[in-house]
Amino acid sequence: MKQLDATVKQETVFVAGFTAVLSVLMQAVFLIGGWWDYTVLLGNLLGAVAAIGNFLLLGMTVQAALGKDTDEVKKRMRLSQSLRMLLLFVVALIAYLVPVFHIVATVIPYLFPRIAVTIRSARLKQ
Repeated sequence: MKQLDATVKQETVFVAGFTAVLSVLMQAVFLIGGWWDYTVLLGNLLGAVAAIGNFLLLGMTVQAALGKDTDEVKKRMRLSQSLRMLLLFVVALIAYLVPVFHIVATVIPYLFPRIAVTIRSARLKQ
């Protein structure tokens, strides 16, 4: 595979940082609510790694699709989306089946990259 594009790296680092901040906030909510235990922390870590990895794989797919014809891009993006959703499902299934992970704390971080991208694009429009 080609070297990772600088933009993909930059956006992934931004998403990772934003995910870390939101993860700390989520930990605080669990703590304040009285639901916190070590499974929340481990679930959060597992979910955050999966979410950031999902975003990175998306960036790598887009980078690889550049310069290809439209039909090939559509096929590549569909396959990538299917495999990435399968990966997230498997991670959630592992969190559900293995008692050291809190399932809710694992799945919530899946939303963090979407929030990061939305906020980033809103800031860039200003």
